[in-house]
Amino acid sequence: MGRESWKEVRDSLAARIERGELLPGAQLPVEPALCAEFGVGRHSLRRAIRELALEGKLRVVQGAGTFIQNAPLITYHIGRRTRFRQNLRDQGVTPSGEHLAHEILPAPAHVAEELRVDPGTALHRVIRRGLADGVPISLGIGWHRVDRFPDLGERRAAGVSVSDIYRNHGIPDYFRKRTTIFTRRPTPEEAALLSQHGESPVLVVTKVDVAPDDHVIGFSEAVWAGDRIKFSLDQGGRDDD
Repeated sequence: MGRESWKEVRDSLAARIERGELLPGAQLPVEPALCAEFGVGRHSLRRAIRELALEGKLRVVQGAGTFIQNAPLITYHIGRRTRFRQNLRDQGVTPSGEHLAHEILPAPAHVAEELRVDPGTALHRVIRRGLADGVPISLGIGWHRVDRFPDLGERRAAGVSVSDIYRNHGIPDYFRKRTTIFTRRPTPEEAALLSQHGESPVLVVTKVDVAPDDHVIGFSEAVWAGDRIKFSLDQGGRDDD
């Protein structure tokens, strides 16, 4: 192969993934075997693998190897009655979620401003990971007042939805007041939890939940794998995770 041999390796591996010859979760052969198969040096092979990892087709696990990723591209509708699980099910994708952590913390200044409370107010912080067909696609950090929802952390850890917790505390309905979306590089921890390359961008979505009387009841920040999601923005909005 010539000076652009890495491109031929990239395109060949990408084609195999698209044809289903390399299935999600399968591990690629070790470097020496791949170099011999394609007739390239390690530099060209590593560049091809890096490009495929940036595209979300491969996942490199330090000390374990390189695995096929090829996660589905999800269209996530942000709308008045759209929900995480329903978004995925409508596209033939199986949704699931994992509780990662919950704790009570003093409100950081930016969160206090969103929730309209004083900085330092005791808040629940709940961290969860969303998956599509078993592949991580999002990390969600939710903030709620402890005095308003004293049992929220423990109930979220037990798998109870935010909607059910709101209802149990006298809030039968809620709406998305405001949504912001921006991109950035993930932190190393975020990249690891999302099983993506550290240089692949993430989409950060923040939202404010309000009750029907427009009283703010929750604030959340979600970090989405940028190569696995695209957003469709509809009027209004509510999520149930």
